[in-house]
Amino acid sequence: MPRDAFKERPMKITDLVDHVADAADLTKTDARKAIDAVVGALTEAAQKGDEASLPEFGKFKVKDLPAREGRNPATGATITIAASRKIAFTPAKALKDALSG
Repeated sequence: MPRDAFKERPMKITDLVDHVADAADLTKTDARKAIDAVVGALTEAAQKGDEASLPEFGKFKVKDLPAREGRNPATGATITIAASRKIAFTPAKALKDALSG
């Protein structure tokens, strides 16, 4: 697949499957299974609160956000925003360098 194939639109799962299948000499079915396994492993790590690192790509880390006060934008009333968890991505230096040129 050409390097600039995704400039016109976002990459879809079928595009990723095609790319992995071509790059790893796999069938599309096997490539989809591999991608699903990676996503599943990252999801499991996030559910446990563990950090997941993909060398040369970056780290996925769960962050706990405490409860806090906010404002209802429609009424201006003070509301309490419940504590929550979010996932943060930190790109690896190799990925940053690849984006810089």
